[in-house]
Amino acid sequence: MDSASSETVTGPRSEDALPSSTNVAVKLVVVGGFGVGKTTLVRSVSEIRPLTTEETMTQAGATVDDNTGVERKTATTVAMDFGRISLNQEMVLYLFGTPGQERFWFLWNGLFDGALGAVVLVDTRRLEAGFDVMGRLEEASVPFIVAVNAFPDAPTYAVDDLRDALDLPPSVPIVACDARHRDSSRDVLMTLMHHLRSLATTSEAM
Repeated sequence: MDSASSETVTGPRSEDALPSSTNVAVKLVVVGGFGVGKTTLVRSVSEIRPLTTEETMTQAGATVDDNTGVERKTATTVAMDFGRISLNQEMVLYLFGTPGQERFWFLWNGLFDGALGAVVLVDTRRLEAGFDVMGRLEEASVPFIVAVNAFPDAPTYAVDDLRDALDLPPSVPIVACDARHRDSSRDVLMTLMHHLRSLATTSEAM
């Protein structure tokens, strides 16, 4: 390798490096239908520059992807999103956002491997998009919570009505969020962590 080519090799930014005190890493996944805000949530909450795999949507994709309700969407995730958030000096959360289009769902199995839990993002304009998502999580035995992402023209419903519409048991938390805002996205992740802790405590008591 000559000197010119070696100068182009770069590593991670110093601000992205993990603290030396970190000894616990938790993998979480952010899932949901097409256009519900998964990439936005990962971007808003990640403390590092997130890795995204968004590509421009083409006319060819219109014949295979259902963009009903999100016709103005111009880009889509084709592999995954990745971000990181530190809970403290010892524990970090690794966030993996899944692609929403059904033709990319074959990637989900690998993303679910080793995941402690999941956030299911839903859009009240298209609640039906969440059914298959939650079904796949249940099949993979990945516990989850539901986060209702805020959209300007989306109708609002009482939590009990949403629970009935999504056919969710009382044990699954449902929270409102705005994926564009870091504090809101952070609160969603904290709700998931509390839920996972509660499940672990219940399991130990049995």
